[in-house]
Amino acid sequence: MSALRAVADQSHQQKAEWLDRIHKGDCVSTLEKLPEKSVDVIFADPPYNLQLNGDLHRPDQSKVDAVDDEWDQFDSFAAYDAFTRAWLLAARRVLKPNGTIWVIGSYHNIFRVGASMQDLGFWILNDVVWRKTNPMPNFRGRRFQNAHETMIWASRDQASKGYTFNYDALKAANDDVQMRSDWLFPICTGAERLKDENGDKIHPTQKPEALLARIMMASTKPGDVVLDPFFGSGTTGAVAKRLGRHFVGIEREQAYIDAANERIAAVKPLDRADLAVLPGKRAEPRVAFVNLIDNGIMKAGTTLYDAKKRWAAKVRADGTLAIGELAGSIHRVGAQVQGLEACNGWTFWHYERNGGLTQIDELRRIVRLGMERAGA
Repeated sequence: MSALRAVADQSHQQKAEWLDRIHKGDCVSTLEKLPEKSVDVIFADPPYNLQLNGDLHRPDQSKVDAVDDEWDQFDSFAAYDAFTRAWLLAARRVLKPNGTIWVIGSYHNIFRVGASMQDLGFWILNDVVWRKTNPMPNFRGRRFQNAHETMIWASRDQASKGYTFNYDALKAANDDVQMRSDWLFPICTGAERLKDENGDKIHPTQKPEALLARIMMASTKPGDVVLDPFFGSGTTGAVAKRLGRHFVGIEREQAYIDAANERIAAVKPLDRADLAVLPGKRAEPRVAFVNLIDNGIMKAGTTLYDAKKRWAAKVRADGTLAIGELAGSIHRVGAQVQGLEACNGWTFWHYERNGGLTQIDELRRIVRLGMERAGA
């Protein structure tokens, strides 16, 4: 046991060395140093290659603080495509087989990135539109106001089926309506916007924390590892820490690293109870009706009824129901007596309890609870 504990301790130590920290360096070379298949989710906000020519001014002739940094400039589309393929390949290596990747971009680059992702074998699950409540105006009046950015959400490959998608939690948070692929958030402003001692933006494309929170709540679980290969001002790390996820950041600019470290250090993680994710029915252990008999919760010979006691069915020892000559599963018998193609027998059939009727689905919940406790 001592040898096994030593191996576990060594593994934990190695893990801690690269988790929850910012790695300084080029994204491709740094990604190559990380463990293979070690990351649950990647959020990538790569250079947009805006191709800006000259300064941009408002109608009052004041200069717009646009993205004109060296890291956003490439000699050609071919150079940008080569860069895109290089970091995507490196990112794919560290992504777990059931992991997913989010890439955000504008019309300048997102379509080129999407084509590269498909060429490299990523499987696109959704494109999600971030609609900005307060977008920058089009000062020249020669185009539509650019009021959104596009995110591509993809699995590692077409065969990846076990990726995380917290469908039920998202639906419950959205007033029990399916979460749509168009998200409405303001751009990063106010106290959330990081600024230097002169009042200037520390990073020109800082993303709002609400956007990253939606991404993590949708596609990760507490304890998952979220990688950001273009870490910038550290929004991914700040949100991951608050939501009980691990982060891995890669950034080459020391000024951004310093600002991000200070920002993340000030974050207080939420309590564990507040991070629980609403489980979906698909995640619950499967229980067959015969399991109720096997566990002594339901006895052969018990009579089951529909909610209005129009039909009465006898439970047989083999886990089927019978009404006269009609016999079959709880679902099939429920459907046949109603003249329907299908029926959820768990909610259709009831048993007598304390002078009333209770759905047999309550008994299924008891069996599931026992299975979960046994697994723990």
